[in-house]
Amino acid sequence: MKKITIITRQEKFEVLKKLLNDLGIKGMTVSNVMGCGNQKGSTEFYRGTEVRVSLINKTKVDVIVSDSLVDQIVDEVIKHVATGKVGDGKIFISAIENAVRIRTGEKGDTAI
Repeated sequence: MKKITIITRQEKFEVLKKLLNDLGIKGMTVSNVMGCGNQKGSTEFYRGTEVRVSLINKTKVDVIVSDSLVDQIVDEVIKHVATGKVGDGKIFISAIENAVRIRTGEKGDTAI
């Protein structure tokens, strides 16, 4: 099993959610997060004063999937979510030792 963490633009979340659903991903954890990277934030004006915003709002989606689905998910996310501009986000892939469904006690791939 693998954990795929996708951090992307907030406006791409609906596209990402539909994509994951179409790929058969049944569950996900979604968080609104802030971060910085190559995008380096932006300059805004508040009450006539210039304010440097160094953290950008992003959406973070975590899914746990079978090893066999990882490459397909990554390829499809890149294909449908990328804009080609700085700030598109990142995908992180981590190994998961085990999963347990609390309600039934199922373990491993059957629990996801």
